[in-house]
Amino acid sequence: MSAPNSGRQTASGALPDAAPGQWLFQIAPPRLRPYLQLARVDRPIGWWLLLLPCWESSALAAMAEGRGLYVSHLLLFLIGAVAMRGAGSTYNDLVDREIDAKVERTRGRPLPSGRVAPRDAKLFLVLQALIGLAVLLCFNRFAIALGFASLGFVAIYPFMKRVTSWPQAVLGLAFAYGGLMGWAAVFGSLSAPAVLIYVSAIFWTIGYDTIYALQDVRDDSIAGVKSTARFFGENVRLGVAGLYFLSAVAGEAALWLVHAGPLAHIGLFGFALHLVWQTRRIDPHDGAMALRLFRSNRNAGMIFFAGLAAQALLNSSYS
Repeated sequence: MSAPNSGRQTASGALPDAAPGQWLFQIAPPRLRPYLQLARVDRPIGWWLLLLPCWESSALAAMAEGRGLYVSHLLLFLIGAVAMRGAGSTYNDLVDREIDAKVERTRGRPLPSGRVAPRDAKLFLVLQALIGLAVLLCFNRFAIALGFASLGFVAIYPFMKRVTSWPQAVLGLAFAYGGLMGWAAVFGSLSAPAVLIYVSAIFWTIGYDTIYALQDVRDDSIAGVKSTARFFGENVRLGVAGLYFLSAVAGEAALWLVHAGPLAHIGLFGFALHLVWQTRRIDPHDGAMALRLFRSNRNAGMIFFAGLAAQALLNSSYS
């Protein structure tokens, strides 16, 4: 059985679950590093997982329209994902600072460790949210209204772990929201393919966050925190497999509705194979492997996006 991640910082001030080789964190002045940790700049997988449903939805819309990628939208979604991932994480840490102090992996975070005061964290949250707002205002009115609607899921998510064993489902509703936004930014409306790519991303999110939660099962049971990892228990591999299967099925349904070409289907097939690879390697008692598998979902999402993007570009070359 792997030892859980220690909440202690390294000599450089990095947290133990930070991604290695984070040059921005390493060159930042020490007084700014806690804010980078609040924004999860040292853990970029978060904004990648927020971004990829946006990119997939945008590429799906471009494919349906028979034109090339909306590069400006992809760039805007990148900026927005980094800003809003940081804002959401800061908000989550403000709400959870007392619980985080009881969990070994999280007690070294800036708020429970006292390196950032709650008042300063709130100001930092506002700054990041304003950047996200500036990005959102670049889109059409429908997409703007849709983006504001997502804040409800973001607001309630940190409290769900106290009342339900499925807080990952609420996280899915929030983190997968880009599955709607990419399409809405192109068409100014929603239709069935966008809803299905959103549903696909929701099940994907629940699955990978269940894997992530395996790191904290022991401490969560002591702190009274609920999760799908605790809910599935020793059957977690089967539970994640079911969630990933539903993600692939919903993704395939979205592709059929837009009459996607073979490159898009190949991308989805590669995505599904990656999810199978993850599922086969899940060990409910191995926290280090859980973190590795969770982080690998950037590659899974990029495989799917690459197929969609290639198909959209190919379609545009014939139009």
